[in-house]
Amino acid sequence: MPPSDPALALWREWCAAHKLTQRLCRRQQRLETRLVQSVGFPCVTVRLPEGEDVTIHSIEVLNEVLGKGPDMAALRENAEADFAGYQARWDAAAEATGYIAALRAEREAGERAADLLEALSTTRATTLAGVAGKLDAVLREGEAWEECSDFPWPQIRSALSDLVRIAR
Repeated sequence: MPPSDPALALWREWCAAHKLTQRLCRRQQRLETRLVQSVGFPCVTVRLPEGEDVTIHSIEVLNEVLGKGPDMAALRENAEADFAGYQARWDAAAEATGYIAALRAEREAGERAADLLEALSTTRATTLAGVAGKLDAVLREGEAWEECSDFPWPQIRSALSDLVRIAR
């Protein structure tokens, strides 16, 4: 039996955490899509004094657009109240559909995968399989899309393929 490789053991844990994160991300995205279709993103449309309509998606942007001046106070208060009502509908629907729980679960799984990836980067591999696992994690975490042709992804894929071939 080959000696135990701590990097390989961590890589296996990371693979499981990475897979879980991806699954939870897809679930959260499906729920968010349904939420947007049923409730829409929280927003408010404000008619500026010049007659232009502006759709705003946050209180911060509302304050930037309308400013803090007294001349816009009534417009700002009405817009804030409308936005707060929309946000409350979104929050209630997000809770009821399970979106909030799915978002939290995805974030926690992602944090676990990130912690394992960090640990993997500081753990010495003792076998070719451990080195291959480390490279695989780099590829799957760092590559913008599968089969990306930008440097350094083809080179890392090639090195990983060589390692796997040599290890056999």
